Amino acid sequence: MSSISARFFATAALFGLIGMGWGVQMSVSQDHSLSPAHGHLNLIGFVAMAVFGTYYALSPRAAASRLATIHYWLSIVTVVVLTPGIALAISGETEIFAKVGSILAIAAMAMFGFMVIRNGVDAEPRVEPSKAAIGGQPAE
Repeated sequence: MSSISARFFATAALFGLIGMGWGVQMSVSQDHSLSPAHGHLNLIGFVAMAVFGTYYALSPRAAASRLATIHYWLSIVTVVVLTPGIALAISGETEIFAKVGSILAIAAMAMFGFMVIRNGVDAEPRVEPSKAAIGGQPAE
């Protein structure tokens, strides 16, 4: 497994644990007013980051690119800006961080789409046996 995929998985686990802890806190306090922020933390911080990590684990050529590292940091910044941004918007403070975080989320997903289109999945070349040759001899 590449280090970029391991970083995505480790970060997904961290965000997932934070999201679960937040969910427990909301349940104990019976205050679910920030559940949209909690949901985005789980969805982007855990689910999307785990999907990205899976892709990079399956696509070594994509994982080796500089864009994969940029994608990783962009995804982290997205979660760190968007999640509290949604909480601030819900509480009536400001919407600017939610707006900026939303743009970052779109950029991170667009970068993921670009990486998939550019590199495919399992981008390592494979040697497949020829259907025309068996045992090194051409088929008649």
